[in-house]
Amino acid sequence: MAEFLNGWKRTGMCAELSLQDVGKEVLLMGWVQRVRNMGGIIFVWLRDRSGIVQVVFNSDTLNEETYALAESLRGEYVLAVRGAVAKRDDAAVNEHMPTGHIEVLASELRVLNAAETPPIYIEDDAKDNEAVRLKYRYLDLRKPNLQQTLMLRSKVVNAIRNYMDSQGFIETETPILTKSTPEGARDFVVPSRIHPGECYALPQSPQIYKQLLMVAGMDRYYQVARCFRDEDNRADRQPEFSQLDLEMSFVEPEDVQHIVEGAFNSVFKAAKGMELNLPLPRMTWKNAMENYGSDKPDTRFEMKIKTVTDLVQHSGFSVFEKAAEDGQIVCAITAKGAADHLSRKDMDALSEFVKTYHVKGLAWYAQNQDGTVRSSFAKFFTEEAMDALRKEMGCVVGDAMFLIADKRLVALTAMGQLRLKLGHQLNLINKEAFNLLWITEFPLLEWNEENQRYVAAHHPFTMPMNEDFEMMDTAPEKVRAKSYDLVINGIEMGSGSIRIHASDLQERMFSLLGFTHEEAWKRFGFLLEAFKYGTPPHGGFAFGIDRLMMILTGRENLRDVIAFPKAQNASCLMMDTPAAIQEDQLKTLKLHFDIEE
Repeated sequence: MAEFLNGWKRTGMCAELSLQDVGKEVLLMGWVQRVRNMGGIIFVWLRDRSGIVQVVFNSDTLNEETYALAESLRGEYVLAVRGAVAKRDDAAVNEHMPTGHIEVLASELRVLNAAETPPIYIEDDAKDNEAVRLKYRYLDLRKPNLQQTLMLRSKVVNAIRNYMDSQGFIETETPILTKSTPEGARDFVVPSRIHPGECYALPQSPQIYKQLLMVAGMDRYYQVARCFRDEDNRADRQPEFSQLDLEMSFVEPEDVQHIVEGAFNSVFKAAKGMELNLPLPRMTWKNAMENYGSDKPDTRFEMKIKTVTDLVQHSGFSVFEKAAEDGQIVCAITAKGAADHLSRKDMDALSEFVKTYHVKGLAWYAQNQDGTVRSSFAKFFTEEAMDALRKEMGCVVGDAMFLIADKRLVALTAMGQLRLKLGHQLNLINKEAFNLLWITEFPLLEWNEENQRYVAAHHPFTMPMNEDFEMMDTAPEKVRAKSYDLVINGIEMGSGSIRIHASDLQERMFSLLGFTHEEAWKRFGFLLEAFKYGTPPHGGFAFGIDRLMMILTGRENLRDVIAFPKAQNASCLMMDTPAAIQEDQLKTLKLHFDIEE
């Protein structure tokens, strides 16, 4: 049962109709959401991407053939309906529908296609299994919520493009088939037929190309770039994703940050009807770690970390005294008003939680409203030391206090995670707020214990801070980078940096990362060569559009803001990929898979 349009053309979308259209003849097309046969009158909710409108088929006004066709309608049938817009009776008004004050009195009907019963419910609040939803993603995408998300995504990307164009940026596409890089996540590789035994790599980012565009004198570049990383999936990661990528010549960090702030302001205007308070706050990486235990701090609630090593090094508690003696730290947080909300069982659970971040344990103290004290360590403290600690931490009746002793970054990181857990557990976080800030001056290098060498904290093309140049050879771990991350509500939204633009300094950086001169030129000779021909100082930024959409829509999973996402194991359940390829294709590529059973 299917018909063709045969000259019928839509006059508009279903949910665009209103009381102003009463009396007009319209021709609508869409899917059947719901059918109610009241005996002589059939009510059909017709749905398209704009929403739903009620269509009425009345046996008194329709010929027998048309009414019989209306009686055959089922969910997800595709219809074309001609009729007149009418005002609903007062008793029939549906205030929960944008079109709830009107309906369409059908005069003609065509079933453009019938439909089998879908394997999932086409409703926003349906509790279908996610694997089934992903297998039938084309049906899942019929849900209003997902369609609205994709329409908002289009609006957001257009807002970004319009802003970048207004600031003199040139949108330039860079290659998808590129060269494998030695740093960062694993590459997806593509075997070459023309060059047997050699492979392309899909880009993890357009980093080197955009730097070469600055060498080329393009001055301001941007791109909505598709990127690929072969890493384990998480709720906020996908093997392929989209990012807004930009690069600018003759700039310092503040210049790049100014442009990025303008882009985000345009996004929040378009998506939320709000303007950001610019310029955004800045916080150094060191301060973020010391106060929040994270390089992407959630500043929507207080509970800052304090280092209290000096206060507790002679407290009488051997754990803290030994930590201070070994050059470790003791850090603490106070959860205001939390004492009566956290039981002993809760405290034990929190102690186990922090151990997953490689600390030995958690010391805690709670002073209930009735004055009683519960603590894992207070009995070992001198009275003087306990008073000093409570005063320093602002811990009063009703509050709970938590302490961790360990190596500085290990202790701070674990405490930062505990802070976040308590923020959620105690409902301290304002879910309606959008707190944006810059984190600056990251370490240039990190020591990799497994490989016994330094790795780039950001990427190997990042410029050191000018005043730290002299430490590159003597104390590399202390060198700060001209890098900056944008954080929203505790989520890293994007990263950027001022780049190295001199060949000799770039070689020096490669040397710190353990590259020989020959290795550096084999892998990046084209870049080192390019830098010899007059390269301007330049810097840039990139932020994930998928993550941004998660923030704007309040979703907790990237799969809810992408049209066709991969499942948790990086497979596509809908198209059944990845999949084996035919033997003749393998022969053409001169490939053989040796897979252990």
